Amino acid sequence: MRKLLNTLFVLSEDCYLALEGETVLVLAGEEKKGQFPLHTLESILCFSYKGASPALMGKCANDGINLAFLTPRGRFLARTTGQNPGNVLLRKTQYRVSDDEAQSLLPARSFLFGKVYNSRWSIERTRRDHAMRVNDDALAHASGLLAESLSPILEAEDLGSLRGLEGEAAAVYFGAFNEMILNQKEVFAFTGRSRRPPLDPINALLSFAYSLLANRCAAALESVGLDAYVGFLHRDRPGRASLSLDLMEELRPLFADRFVLTLINNRVLRKEHFDRQPGGAVWLTEEGRKAFLAAWQSRLAESITHPYLKEKMQWGLVPFVQALLLARYLRGDLDAYPPFLWK
Repeated sequence: MRKLLNTLFVLSEDCYLALEGETVLVLAGEEKKGQFPLHTLESILCFSYKGASPALMGKCANDGINLAFLTPRGRFLARTTGQNPGNVLLRKTQYRVSDDEAQSLLPARSFLFGKVYNSRWSIERTRRDHAMRVNDDALAHASGLLAESLSPILEAEDLGSLRGLEGEAAAVYFGAFNEMILNQKEVFAFTGRSRRPPLDPINALLSFAYSLLANRCAAALESVGLDAYVGFLHRDRPGRASLSLDLMEELRPLFADRFVLTLINNRVLRKEHFDRQPGGAVWLTEEGRKAFLAAWQSRLAESITHPYLKEKMQWGLVPFVQALLLARYLRGDLDAYPPFLWK
């Protein structure tokens, strides 16, 4: 269990939530794991299949406390609402901001600033840890260009120019991506992004990681009452979770790209874990997916210190914390949305 930003995170799979007076009880069988006054909570996120008592769900709905249920792996299941759900005000604000390009520009800048900052951090991490095994001049040049793009991103005056800056930064970053592959280059050489479908093993890994991250971000946004389909940088498109794509921008270099590099460089995944289809598409085999997902779950369970909150938490909670911070920004509790800037 963790309490962050007036939100209770219940992470144990075997926990059941119950109401006792004006408090929420966290139970594992007959054992009481914790007890928290409801008046101190804005949200409860329960990553357990056992759920909560109807009395607690009714109390949370009546008191305006967001109670959301997710699978232990972070897939959104449901959220309780009462006759007058408070999330309607949050979502109306989200829709108004999304409809106004000038207002959308403010969080969009933060998302992309975080993306480029973390992309540069990933390159600098490789330079620091493997200076003798990489083309340091090439990585230093890419890092410098990314550093130079940070100020223009914060000063962009419209979404069009912001997307242009993102495209330039992405070209620089992916232009240096192959230099960060230290092992198995004959299998995982990176020559550029291919998406639908991926045409080589490394793009198959990146696409799979991005899909998992997008789903986790969508679950995080829904759990705090935001509409994952209404974005600020990514505009409305039927069937596309645009705000999820917004939120994952700053997390891509850390959650997905760095993770994929680790799988390759540590030889967790190898040539035999991929199938090439007749049309040229490359997909993970069943064994490859199992190895990928096992490593993914291990990464989500690792502990970090959140750079903004200065609190220890699991990696897997980061999208949920960022969703909470985004909701607070939209409510006016924060002057700006603070992106996740890894250090």
